[in-house]
Amino acid sequence: MTTKIIGVGNYIPPETITNLFFDKHNFINKSGESLKESNAIIASKLREITGIEERRYARNDQVTSDLGFIAAEAAIENAGIDRETIDYIIFAHNFGDVRFGTIQSDTVPSLASRAKHLLKIKNNFCVAYDVLFGCPGWIEGVIQANAFIKAGIAKRCLVIGAETLSRVSDIHDRDSMIYADGAGAAILEVSNEEGGIKSHVSASFTLNEKDYLFFGKSYNNERCPDTKYIKMDGRKIYEFALSNVPDAMKKCLDDSGYQITQLNKIIIHQANEKMDEAIVKRFYQLYNSPMPEDVMPMVIKKLGNSSVATIPSLLAMILNDELDSHDINEGDVVLFASVGAGMNINAFVYKF
Repeated sequence: MTTKIIGVGNYIPPETITNLFFDKHNFINKSGESLKESNAIIASKLREITGIEERRYARNDQVTSDLGFIAAEAAIENAGIDRETIDYIIFAHNFGDVRFGTIQSDTVPSLASRAKHLLKIKNNFCVAYDVLFGCPGWIEGVIQANAFIKAGIAKRCLVIGAETLSRVSDIHDRDSMIYADGAGAAILEVSNEEGGIKSHVSASFTLNEKDYLFFGKSYNNERCPDTKYIKMDGRKIYEFALSNVPDAMKKCLDDSGYQITQLNKIIIHQANEKMDEAIVKRFYQLYNSPMPEDVMPMVIKKLGNSSVATIPSLLAMILNDELDSHDINEGDVVLFASVGAGMNINAFVYKF
């Protein structure tokens, strides 16, 4: 008995935000002083380090649960299943529904409940709940769904990852240029066929790393002091990820029983192009092996960092033949991995 992905879907918001969008922003530092470099230079450095040229924002009339619903609808259609047969809806996000132009996060009822309502599922025994696990939230939802299926508690689960980071970013913080909105979803079900989830690993580093990503005040002291925004210590996150994520990926691959030469793709959280490349290179170095050129699909250049949505959205793009340079075929072994607020790390190995 194994857990297999039988359907995927995503939602790429329609509003394309190029780096020029930030040209008139007043970027300041932690001390409240304006940055000395021009916004053009700041944007150029951002592109050089993260690879981001564009990102997508949700429409003003949309919230995170709306995005998740659209991705879920696409995954259900892709799987060709009766939605009333879904046992669990697991919705990974971090900030709830934040309506455009407001500052309040809305998480009651849960986003999973809202998505179930929008999907018009009548089955009361389809359980809907949320997962808050930083950017690795969607993978953690998959791991939980796999546990339910392996335990015989569920036969079919819908796992959604959606976020609208554009609603919780400080416009005076240059890190706001990284964030994006989006959603992805997958249907998982019990199977007696070959393949599926072969191994997984999760970890939470909280003793010294808890506040590498946090909610903090705007760098503009004149803004409402009680309003908080997503903040991060980029250097510490980079060093943390480089030191810990490759080891977790290795443990996961070793636990799966597959060899490094059998690995076809690595689908990693689209956080920072340079960081992701460094993580994967170090992962291969642990096996004294060079990193293959086409092993790591990246879409951050055009879609930015949409947190929990990056991995399921990218997976849907690949399986739906929307990326010219990447595909996943039957029998391929894929390693999924993520790192984010907590600080949390997780991964799973899947054979298609």
